[in-house]
Amino acid sequence: MKLDFATVIPEMWPLLLDGLKVTVAISLISIALGLVIGFLSCLMGLSRVAPLRWISKGYIWLIRGTPMIVQAYFVFFAIPALVSMFASGFKFSSFSAGVITLSLNAGAYLSEIFRSGIQAVPVGQTEAARSLGLTPTKTMLRVVLPQAFKITVPSIVNQFIISVKDTSILSVISLPELVNITKQYTGASYKLFEPYSFVALFYLVIISVLMVLSKYIEKRMNYGAQKRN
Repeated sequence: MKLDFATVIPEMWPLLLDGLKVTVAISLISIALGLVIGFLSCLMGLSRVAPLRWISKGYIWLIRGTPMIVQAYFVFFAIPALVSMFASGFKFSSFSAGVITLSLNAGAYLSEIFRSGIQAVPVGQTEAARSLGLTPTKTMLRVVLPQAFKITVPSIVNQFIISVKDTSILSVISLPELVNITKQYTGASYKLFEPYSFVALFYLVIISVLMVLSKYIEKRMNYGAQKRN
């Protein structure tokens, strides 16, 4: 076998750029929806209303306790099959199913990130705000959440990195992201080592940039905290 990176890289480059667009788009949409889902789940989990806490805990338990590949199959195949019993022809596109799967998955982990961030805010801050006459809602919005957000930003960025890598799992539902594009290329070219080496390097560069960004944000947040102290 003769390695031929000189041919593979120019051929794969435009294909990977197309796959990268899908990967970035689904990652951004999913993390945005995941933030909303995670925040709502967090508030439900901290609620004094027991049914809301049960729903939040059940959701987190279900998502964290099952592999993402199973979740993707369930959303893409099982849900349309169930709905088709009542509305024939219903189905999700691979992109829609991918967004739903990745959003729900990220939301469960972000819920725990938000919860830990809120609980990390000193109780004295809440007590001081309440003593000044702020309502529980205003205390949460004006005192607790701003501090919790700063605490959780590095973890949120890290979850985004994880979501970018998790898009590779969605190749199982034919989402045209980087891994699926590579599989299609290997099927047509009968080359294996070069394409998978190139896409691995492609991922490594992207994730490395995001990791550097995460470290930068973390340092900025720590610097800001030290400056205030």
